[in-house]
Amino acid sequence: MSWEDILVEHRDGIATITINRPENANMFRRQTVLEIAEALRQLRDDPTLRVGILTGAGERFFCAGGEHEPFEGYDHSVVLPIVDVYELLDTIPKPVVAAVNGFAVGGGNVMHNMCDLTIASENAVFRQVGPMVGSFDAGFGTWYLEESIGRKRAKEMWYLNRKYSAAEALSMGLVNEVVPLEALADRAREVAEEMLSRGPQALAALKVAFSGRHLGALGQARLAHDLLLTQYLTTEEAREMSSSFSERRKPDPEKLNR
Repeated sequence: MSWEDILVEHRDGIATITINRPENANMFRRQTVLEIAEALRQLRDDPTLRVGILTGAGERFFCAGGEHEPFEGYDHSVVLPIVDVYELLDTIPKPVVAAVNGFAVGGGNVMHNMCDLTIASENAVFRQVGPMVGSFDAGFGTWYLEESIGRKRAKEMWYLNRKYSAAEALSMGLVNEVVPLEALADRAREVAEEMLSRGPQALAALKVAFSGRHLGALGQARLAHDLLLTQYLTTEEAREMSSSFSERRKPDPEKLNR
């Protein structure tokens, strides 16, 4: 697939997705969001890929949120599918590391927080601006922020719209570590490579466990689906039940519950 708004690299089990709109503060428009979602689906569906990295092009902006595209003549049945990106970040059974290389504002702050881990550069700045600009995120942007930094801090971030430095974000629990800008890409890759040495099924199960309480039936379905594919279908019971059905006979009880 050819990309217009992002860059995608698949190398040694790691998918790196870069928002490539530095002249627009790496803000996302509809095309950007559709491409990020597709790149995340590729990460999910490709068995050779185990970990993702999400970052922005340039040295000033990770992502400054969504562009306010004109609504005149807009088809309101077609919405900006950013929630699809948040959901994919939360549900694909592979970890994604955010490498925040500058301002993470609005939807950009939500997006990095939806990733499993965040490595920030020393020049990174984090902010929510919705109530200042006629917008808000009353879903992933509030629930998951509260889990990361606590209820009072999350309300402060949304109600007062202050800027937070990388050091402040680290002390709040909004990011996992802070490194010099020139070391950010290498450090994000080091963290991703470290997870390559972990059991992929274990990581997938842990990711479901962390998100399951928010996802309700979807989280339960993901857990059940993964257990079905990785455990139950390899048992003697599953093979015997399938064979007996195909052969139109009763299952052998001695082969069940193995």
